[in-house]
This record gives sequence, structure tokens and C-alpha cells, in this order.
Amino acid sequence: MRNVMSNKFIISLYVLPAFLLILFLIYIPIVLTGYYGLMDWNGIGDMKFIGLENYIQLVQDKMFWQSTWHSILLGLFSTLSLVGYLIISLVLASKIKGANFFRKIYLIPMLLSSVAIGQLWAKIFDPTNGMLNQLLIMLGFENPPLWLADADIVLFALFFPIVWQYAGFYIIIFYAALKNVPEELIEAAKIDGATPIQIAYKIKVPLISGVIKVMVILAIVGSLKYFDLIFVLTGGGPNGASEVMASYMYKEAFSKYNFGYGSAIGFGLLVICLVLTWLIQKLLSSKSDGDY
Repeated sequence: MRNVMSNKFIISLYVLPAFLLILFLIYIPIVLTGYYGLMDWNGIGDMKFIGLENYIQLVQDKMFWQSTWHSILLGLFSTLSLVGYLIISLVLASKIKGANFFRKIYLIPMLLSSVAIGQLWAKIFDPTNGMLNQLLIMLGFENPPLWLADADIVLFALFFPIVWQYAGFYIIIFYAALKNVPEELIEAAKIDGATPIQIAYKIKVPLISGVIKVMVILAIVGSLKYFDLIFVLTGGGPNGASEVMASYMYKEAFSKYNFGYGSAIGFGLLVICLVLTWLIQKLLSSKSDGDY
């Protein structure tokens, strides 16, 4: 076995399938997206090389930067929601009764498709018959807001179904990390008189700091690429108030048949994701992580 694993040719054969998958599913599409961004193309006919015109237009496009800002806002909201997910995970990991039941409840939204979730929340946000506005009327609000039709609040309204949809994913990751914290440390802290809040803040959270950093990156980068739920609920409206980079790219490429400019938007989205990921890693980097 040692002779086999020391043979570079055999190792290359083992690595080759995964390498080919990554090459054809990730790297080649990235290169082609950047290449198509240099073209004037409707997606069907002949391509016309126009150089950097699409990318110059992208830098000057106010709607692109507006959609970028909306995506960044969703990323910030999603990052703040991690605090709530972490608190729930800390409670579930503290051996409370019914923890298994609640973990399964939180996972239910992950079993639904984004389209189904969008349709569900569209009914909830309905201004006349929606459950949310009916509840507000019962509480004494005479003119409840038009959640998905008001440009000032639509982006904040979209945040709630996003949090609800991904709660189970983040909670189960945090829960798994917390269950790997050595029980001996927790028992020693209890003997020393530490309260549950002190144990959570000074022992558990620092020991899973590496997982928290990964979740922050996933939350921000995932928000930058978010598309399906927003497209179902608002389509980027009203008047672009909920437009995000992915939905703007879709409209340019598949609604306006401007595949060249749509590809430039997609490549710009990739660059922004890479830059933000690098910045987040730099900001959250530390000399030592206490992961278990």
C-alpha cells in the first residue's frame, strides 16, 4: 500500500476525476464568462468582439452598483442573524428537554424549495388578506405597510423569509460544533462557579471561533449570490428597490437577451465575492484558533 501511495502516477490517477470535475464545472465556465463579457452577443447569433466596453459600462452602471449595495445589505443582515442562530444553538446544546424536536423543526424550511417558500411568504405579506397585516390590524394598526410594494421597506421585508429559510442550516452547523466542545472544560467551569452565560461566552464561543468565521463568510458570499427567493417574491421591484446582482444579471442576459453584458455582470459578481471573501478572512484572521 505504501508503494502505491508513494507512486506519483497512481496519486495523479486518483486526483484526476476530481480535478476534471472542478476544471469543467468551475474554472472553464469562469473563463468563458469573462470571455463572453468582451462580446456583443444576444445568446443565439454571432458574437461581436467589443473589447472592454461591457466592463466599462458596468463600472458606470448605477443600477449595478445599486444592486450591489442591496446584496451587501442582505449580507450584513445575514451576518447579524448569525448571532440569533448561535444563541439558539447554545440553548439546544445545553441539554434542554425537547432539543431533538426543536432541531427537526428548524430544519423543515430547508426541505422546501425556494419557489414554495416564496409563494408562502407572498401570501403572508399580502396587503389585504395576508396573515401579517391581519395580525397588525388586530393589534390596532389602521394602515399596515405594503411590505413588497413599498420601496423603503421591501428589502427589510425580504430579510425575514431569508432568515427563516436558512435558519436550520446555520443552527445545525453551530450545534454540531458546540457538541464537540470537551465536556471536561464545561464541568470544570461549573465547579469554579461559572454561570451558563459565562460558560457560553468565555468557553464555548471562543472554542468554535473558526466555525463562526466560516459561517460569516458563507452568509455574506451566499447573500451576494442570492437570487431565487427574491425573484419569486418581487422580481427586483418595485422600481429596482430589491434588485440584487444575481437578479440584475438574469434580467440583462435572459430578459433583454444581452448575454455579453450579462456575462460582464456575472464576472463582476465573481470579482466582488472574491474581494469580500479575502477582506473578511483578513479581518477575522487570528494567530490561533481554538477549534475542536
